[in-house]
Amino acid sequence: MNTAGGQIASQASTGVAGLDDILAGGFARDRVYLLEGSPGTGKTTTALSFLRAGAHKGEPGLYITLSETEEELRDTAAAHGWDLEGIEVFELTPPESLLDEKQQQSLLYSSDLELGETTSMIFQAVERSKPVRVVIDSLSEIRLLAQSSLRYRRQVLALKHYFARHHATVLLLDDLTTDTLDKTVHSVAHGVIRLEELAPEYGAERRRVRVVKYRGRKFRGGYHDFTIKTGGLEIYPRLVSAEHRTAFDRTPLASGIEGLDQLMGGGLERGSSCLILGPAGTGKSLMAIHFAVSAVDRGEKAALFVFDEEVGLLFDRAKGMGIDLQRMVDGGDLIIQQVDAAELSPGEFTARVRHCVEAKGIRTVVVDSLNGYQAAMPEEHFLLLHMHELLQFLNRQGATTFLTVAQHGLVGEMRAPVDVTYLADTVLLLRYFEAVGEVRRAVSVIKKRSGRHEKTIREYEIGDAGLTVGPPLTDFQGVLRGVPNFVGPGAGLMGERSA
Repeated sequence: MNTAGGQIASQASTGVAGLDDILAGGFARDRVYLLEGSPGTGKTTTALSFLRAGAHKGEPGLYITLSETEEELRDTAAAHGWDLEGIEVFELTPPESLLDEKQQQSLLYSSDLELGETTSMIFQAVERSKPVRVVIDSLSEIRLLAQSSLRYRRQVLALKHYFARHHATVLLLDDLTTDTLDKTVHSVAHGVIRLEELAPEYGAERRRVRVVKYRGRKFRGGYHDFTIKTGGLEIYPRLVSAEHRTAFDRTPLASGIEGLDQLMGGGLERGSSCLILGPAGTGKSLMAIHFAVSAVDRGEKAALFVFDEEVGLLFDRAKGMGIDLQRMVDGGDLIIQQVDAAELSPGEFTARVRHCVEAKGIRTVVVDSLNGYQAAMPEEHFLLLHMHELLQFLNRQGATTFLTVAQHGLVGEMRAPVDVTYLADTVLLLRYFEAVGEVRRAVSVIKKRSGRHEKTIREYEIGDAGLTVGPPLTDFQGVLRGVPNFVGPGAGLMGERSA
């Protein structure tokens, strides 16, 4: 199971960085592998990437196609901006006698002749080009020619032993169009990779890959999201936070809002997560942006992933409060990405966040909001698992994360579409309440894992100067319910004088 040292050197890269990561380096050489998936899942693109990776290292490649023409393959490669230099394409077409109705046998179908002739042509192509990497596309044609499971298994075994003698790494493609329950090649192949395509009720199709089997190798199990883009497959290996640990100083970080910092006991600890919870319009996004702006003022970099609001509108709204987000973006201190939940898979979103943290040194991450992020999930259960790994990863990288969640309702009892309060290290609760004939806003800290914090409830206002937080509301009870009772000697409200 060890993948270090010489074993890594003897591996053949798949040509897809994410797949190499999942396979702990790539394919062990001189073995036969199965790549299966329904039509349109990216098998041909993956196979061409595998052969091109070998060609770049001077390893001859052979693509044996029984289902596509050479012209179709070259068109596929050209669509990705690839040439097939160093790769021979062998188009294995049926004999002319099979296309002529007059020459076809009527009493005895010539499957024996067809299968034997096909196998012979494959061997001749290998003997001629002496490839180091081979792709056979596809097994469905061989399965149809074999006509029985026993003959099909014997044929696959014969191919396996033949290629083993010729020291070739072979990728067999199966489009699962003839018998999806046939697992014959699974037992014969050294490794099995399955590509899948899912069609949600709304939005773009989702693709994922899973390593079903890999003999003698520890690989990254489970499903991994991927997309097909110009240039090939882009696979996003499933994030395992335990693999990413760094040392950093857990110092408290201020928000730049005096009253809010006092409420939180001086600020938030570096490498922690903060959930900002409240109904629509309470200023959750603005509060999170203040933390990002404070990070930029400290000389750090921040990233905003915006699901719900149009970025142009966000820029205009922030500028009206004296926050010039465009200047920070132009200066390279702030990254803002508009995220379309209907077009983006959870794995791709996680990869974007990882890239910001690992490649660009981002140390403050804002996700606005989890309601939009949830739309990218098939079920709430998966959202919690994804968020747990993502938050743990960010925390271990020393990045401070801010998440916003919009609750249903405006006053009184409210519920969130998903409960992630137990995942966050700090939870800020925003509320509307009614007092002296006006709708006002209040903020409180209902959870903080590290350090002390106030147990009070403070009023805050959103104005031309941004967000300001006032003193504790000591003269009221029931603020969090939305309809407070006056119990003190003075009003205690922002902009109001004591009686």
